[in-house]
Amino acid sequence: MSEQPTTAVYAGSFDPFHFGHLDIVRRAATIFPRVIVAVLHNTDKTPLLAAEQRVELIRETLAGMPGTEVTAFSGLLVDFMRQSRSRVILRGMRAVSDFEYEFQIALMNRRLWNLAETVFLTPNEQYTYISGRIVREIWHLGGDVSGLVPEPMRRALEALRARA
Repeated sequence: MSEQPTTAVYAGSFDPFHFGHLDIVRRAATIFPRVIVAVLHNTDKTPLLAAEQRVELIRETLAGMPGTEVTAFSGLLVDFMRQSRSRVILRGMRAVSDFEYEFQIALMNRRLWNLAETVFLTPNEQYTYISGRIVREIWHLGGDVSGLVPEPMRRALEALRARA
């Protein structure tokens, strides 16, 4: 049996996709030959942008980055991983405060599928203060998010603000 190259899945809502996320994808792409950015379509939340639009914006951001692909999914992450023939879950950790929650999720994913392994990556320290929640709050309050999100996402958020 030949060993298949390891595919890693970086899943999240990415609402919005920010520079911390981009840094994790860049780091992962140097470790894994294939990195799938899996955008969660969560019907329980009302995101700023639809999952399909987030997928397109992230694709635009990652254009030209070898070994990366972007898709949407719903349901259990481990089911998506089986479909995509991946066993590695990527998670970003900004601070110690992220650890307890991320550790619980990693254990639950392994419980749901014993072949799932979680790899934690830390972003460059210049991005440790960025979170989707903070970016959304700044955007909702009319602030400039240009130093927090890639250009395609910034344009989409500005267009959304103009329509509001």
